Amino acid sequence: MDKVRQTAAEAVDDIADHASLAVGGFGLSGVPGTLIEAVHAQGVGGLRVVSNNCGVDGEGLGVLLAEGRIARVIGSYIGENKEFARQYLGGELEVELVPQGTLAERLRAGGCGIPAFYTPAGVGTQVADGGLPWRYARDGSVALRSPAKEVRVFDGREYVLEYGITTDFTLVRAAKGDRHGNLVFNKAARNFNPLAAMAGRVTIAEVEELLEPGELDPDAVHLPGVFVQRVVPLTPGQARAKRVEKRTVRL
Repeated sequence: MDKVRQTAAEAVDDIADHASLAVGGFGLSGVPGTLIEAVHAQGVGGLRVVSNNCGVDGEGLGVLLAEGRIARVIGSYIGENKEFARQYLGGELEVELVPQGTLAERLRAGGCGIPAFYTPAGVGTQVADGGLPWRYARDGSVALRSPAKEVRVFDGREYVLEYGITTDFTLVRAAKGDRHGNLVFNKAARNFNPLAAMAGRVTIAEVEELLEPGELDPDAVHLPGVFVQRVVPLTPGQARAKRVEKRTVRL
């Protein structure tokens, strides 16, 4: 029952080339930066990543992007990550863009053992009809487009079929966690982290504060330990390392 690994390197040492990897976080909020750095140090490549976005240049998943370690991304947002955009438009990276709510539900469905579901999101657009550029060629033409999806009518309204997502591994960050893997997320960090954690066959959590079993109020647990296989306690310095993506100042 004790799922603690003493170092991030130990926790990720079986992540191999071409593994599929779900990663929690939104922008830079709740991003498991220590685990990402450990994956980077391990030198693996060809990763197939599922994440809302890919961090920013030089931070979060941007660290892996910068060295061409990621082959494919399922996500919702390219945002202001210039390297992400450059690789996608330059034909170096395959990207499947998914409506944000649909991505969240695909992760949750995969974690719950639900193979597919119908949603109205994307009906009447290329999300359902197909044709979204997944990969560009070097000359700027579209090398690979998304396929059309099944659409059915329920009670007079059209819905598109979406598939649940499962991955080989998941990396998440939590504010608190116990040795059994029960996790608590702090405020906005409770974004894609619980859903991504559910989808991984092996879920690895870095925690800012490690607690003993029984110290967490069961009613306060956001993610039960059944979804978590490894827990990495952060050092005080690692726990404090939280970059703000956009800082707003009001006079």
